[in-house]
Amino acid sequence: MVIIKTDKEIQKIKKSCQLTANTLKYIADKIKPGLKTIQLDLAAEAFIRKYGGIPSFKGYGPKGDEFPASACISINDEIVHGIPGNRVLKEGDIVSIDIGTNLDGYFGDMAATFGVGRIDDKAKKLIHTTRECLLAGIKKAIAGNYIGDISYAIQSLAEKNNFSVVREYVGHGVGLMVHEDPQIPNYGKPGTGLKLEKGMVIAIEPMLNQGDCRTVSSSDRWTVKTFDGSLSAHFEHTIAIYEEGNEILTIWD
Repeated sequence: MVIIKTDKEIQKIKKSCQLTANTLKYIADKIKPGLKTIQLDLAAEAFIRKYGGIPSFKGYGPKGDEFPASACISINDEIVHGIPGNRVLKEGDIVSIDIGTNLDGYFGDMAATFGVGRIDDKAKKLIHTTRECLLAGIKKAIAGNYIGDISYAIQSLAEKNNFSVVREYVGHGVGLMVHEDPQIPNYGKPGTGLKLEKGMVIAIEPMLNQGDCRTVSSSDRWTVKTFDGSLSAHFEHTIAIYEEGNEILTIWD
């Protein structure tokens, strides 16, 4: 776990996070029926490199099994780590896009879920609730609170709306590496886990399923799906914890 000691480092992480957010907005504006997911991925990589960054997900992972793309693009029952390819977006799909950038050795991470064309009310509720769970978690991410406070805020709101929370995949520290300690589960009890302190930079990322919370890995060894084929949504922000309050760093211009 890295504790950021200087404002200069926070500003460098913030620049990377702004690039992450601007990249996500850039490709989100392109989402429409008939588009191949590889087209979104190529656009994301070009945008990141145009502004001096490196896609931090591309090549990430154990040697011989590295992630092959710049963006994780997951559709419908895919929860996370979807590999872009020739799959075509269809009217009524929901698509989760996770972007990571490395700008001058500092990292940002962000995800959001979007509807493709018109989506039904159940899908709208899932997306809305997942976003609200992220905001509820962020409100609890203040110095003196505990990771369990974030986790409980997310879980309680999700279950109040009759959605399940994915257990196996969690938020994490970020800033000087793609993934750092601590892990930040989206379920838990208040007042438990690591105590939050000034200087932490963390990525909070709730993943909610319409049905069962269980997951299954695909044959590509990356894409994670819901066990029962139900829809899933994913939102993520990178935030910095200050002596008083926090700041969402992944805000697009």
